[in-house]
Amino acid sequence: MNVSKKQVEKLVKGCVNNNRQDQEALYKLFHADMLRVCRNYLPDKELAKEAFNMGFLKVFQSIKNFDAAAGELGGWIRKIMIYTAIDLCRKELKFNTVAADEQEWDDTFISPSVLEKLYFEDILENIRTLPYATQTVFNLSVLDGFTHKEISEQLNISEGTSRWHLSEAKKQLRALLENQGKNIDQPKERSTEAK
Repeated sequence: MNVSKKQVEKLVKGCVNNNRQDQEALYKLFHADMLRVCRNYLPDKELAKEAFNMGFLKVFQSIKNFDAAAGELGGWIRKIMIYTAIDLCRKELKFNTVAADEQEWDDTFISPSVLEKLYFEDILENIRTLPYATQTVFNLSVLDGFTHKEISEQLNISEGTSRWHLSEAKKQLRALLENQGKNIDQPKERSTEAK
């Protein structure tokens, strides 16, 4: 996002002073990206919109605490959106609890040749087919860089359970994406209708 430091300072100052034009400008500036963040965590579109709106309310309520020296405004807003989405979906999540020593973690993933053939949106659609809890752990770990410790604290699960869900997500995604990659390699069958 191409926003100068000066523009960010103006928007933040305006939002702190409850200037409606600056609040609207900030909202429009981050609308698409932050709605996508909420959608990554909440498969239901209405819940994602609810998290998005609640997240922006929190942004406007706490923007006076934003410190430009500590980080970028977009990253700060993104964190608020992630935590808001997690709060909203926490009660919806059903986790399989697995003891850490009972599960062998599979860290291999999908071959790059398969991934090259798929578009990013196709991959996101596959992620959305994962079970809700597994998808949430995958998003937090892979898309947003949370550690298993941070995930366990946010979702009130053990680190072993977090690792299991990440491993399960990788296993399921590998199967889905490799199957799609094979289908891309295969030529379409021609119709053999008799004339």
